[in-house]
Amino acid sequence: MFEETLSRLGSCLKKHNIPYMIIGGQAVLLYGEPRLTRDIDITLGVNTDRIKELLEVVQELSLKPIPEDVESFVQQTMVLPALDEETGIRVDFIFSFTPYETEAIKRARKIPILGQNVCFASPEDVIIHKIFAGRARDIEDVRAILLKNPKINLQHIRNWLKEFDASSDEKNFLNTFEGILRELKINE
Repeated sequence: MFEETLSRLGSCLKKHNIPYMIIGGQAVLLYGEPRLTRDIDITLGVNTDRIKELLEVVQELSLKPIPEDVESFVQQTMVLPALDEETGIRVDFIFSFTPYETEAIKRARKIPILGQNVCFASPEDVIIHKIFAGRARDIEDVRAILLKNPKINLQHIRNWLKEFDASSDEKNFLNTFEGILRELKINE
């Protein structure tokens, strides 16, 4: 069910020349432990000025936007949530054009799904997203990804978390990550 939706998403976003990467639970399934997820989170490498084009993508995919006032909702949240009413799969399109997201999308891995390459965030970038989110489930996902991917680029993660710490008032992203590494006895 998810494979077909992911394959169609990859094909349609490529057709419309919208850079993207799959993040969240679907990426964790690829790099970490199997777990229940009911949605697909997609970071788009575009600003909200391309909302009309994204709405064409949503229509082509037979998805139904969830908010009543789509444009207002997207301007406030930078997210367009949509639903595949046939499968019940929710797809969250997340607008982002920060330097970090732009680089992460370029680093995305093309994973073949049902004959279509689908762009998934690298394991390093999934970890960065998960540390940033910081919920208990996210921290468990980080542990699983680290254990399953021993050749992960820890310095890339550290560099970005340090940068996020510098621009944040109260977050301690790098210390959280280093604590996980100590707990798992991962050294580098």
